Amino acid sequence: MATKILLEHANVPGIKTYDVYRQNGGYRSVEKALKGMTPDEVVEEVKTSGLRGRGGAGFPTGMKWSFIDKKSGKPRHLVCNADESEPGTFKDRYLMEYIPHLLIEGMITSSYALGCNLSYIYIRGEYMWVYRILEKAIKEAYAAGWLGKNILGTGWDLDLHVHCGAGAYICGEETALIESLEGKRGNPRIKPPFPAISGLWANPTVVNNVESISAVPWIINNTGAEYAKIGVGRSTGTKLFSVSGHVKNPGVYEIDMGMTVDEFMNSDQYLGGMMNDRPLKGLIPGGSSVPILPSHLIFKTAAGEDRLMTYESLADGGFATGSSLGSGGFIVYNDTACIVRNTWNFSRFYHHESCGQCSPCREGTGWMEKVLHRIENGHGREEDIDLLWDIQRKIEGNTICPLGDAAAWPVAAAIRHFRDEFEYHVRFPEKIKNRDHFVAEPFEKVKHLVAKQVV
Repeated sequence: MATKILLEHANVPGIKTYDVYRQNGGYRSVEKALKGMTPDEVVEEVKTSGLRGRGGAGFPTGMKWSFIDKKSGKPRHLVCNADESEPGTFKDRYLMEYIPHLLIEGMITSSYALGCNLSYIYIRGEYMWVYRILEKAIKEAYAAGWLGKNILGTGWDLDLHVHCGAGAYICGEETALIESLEGKRGNPRIKPPFPAISGLWANPTVVNNVESISAVPWIINNTGAEYAKIGVGRSTGTKLFSVSGHVKNPGVYEIDMGMTVDEFMNSDQYLGGMMNDRPLKGLIPGGSSVPILPSHLIFKTAAGEDRLMTYESLADGGFATGSSLGSGGFIVYNDTACIVRNTWNFSRFYHHESCGQCSPCREGTGWMEKVLHRIENGHGREEDIDLLWDIQRKIEGNTICPLGDAAAWPVAAAIRHFRDEFEYHVRFPEKIKNRDHFVAEPFEKVKHLVAKQVV
């Protein structure tokens, strides 16, 4: 059985309320930190834990905390990134909706460690019902003395606010989030300076993901060393995965890092195998922005080793034969799925969500959407596949923020692993005009036509 750190009390009746959360051990980490530890000691525990950012980048959380400027004398801020814009990802929403006080406790303990007196939770505008849940929980925390002035008689003050964005994917990038929080258009900033030096209102700022902050109470209560015992190598602790697609048991799962992809996918305790027992075609392990893996690279790496649910194993082989753990948006496709349509759908999203600040992203995402639309709707040309490859190559690495990369990688991986499917769309347009063309006739049954067709 996996260790339950974040979801241990998720099914306790009334756990949303302060009284029930407190009865189940809530806010013990605040007591322990404020009454028995210095802020630096809290930071060291998080460093020892090996906790890595759960928003997608996987950067060590404790190390990120240690970068915050303590010498300038300026106010410091902790901002929780609850924007959760990545298609296929919904685990942060689950935490905030069902266990809101866990995030608030994590915000208090983490703010103490960083020396913050004013912190924010930045939530996406589409999560209005979750916003109201958080607002209610914060009021309860204030009423119980966990927020406000002179918390636990220590002389330390903390105010915590929830701020709603307007529903922009780009505001999941930390500097665009800060711009939006300041009331400006959510465009990413050029770095340096990094937020740890000059962030919110030019003050030292740390931005962390909901899941990352929610893990802090357990780490402080049980020590970083105990957290580091869970998992494998540098992938310590547990991880939440948002599972969707053609599996029998979709949902949010908390697993120990290091479990094999095979066990996670096929055991009855977790995903239960493929829906209707159809063949597995592809898998996106970390949300829409990470490369898709074809079936032969999902359970085994290119070197023949078991693929594990860790940062390192999912990335094994680079983007040629690997992918990325990303935000844990685990999207599964069976043989009826059309990879071209799926890629076009993602490209539509990234074109719409580009802030337009960088020319390669502003123009390139639109070109990719148009070319993919042409191929998917039976008007593709043979040279369109190489054109797509050239466009994505000129976007990647040429933008201020990673949105350009996020738009380019799915296209590159789809062509790299499923080029014959693109060729089928181009050469047999009459066969793909029906939206459900691979439902009645999966590609595996017709791919031989691509090999026979002479170009």
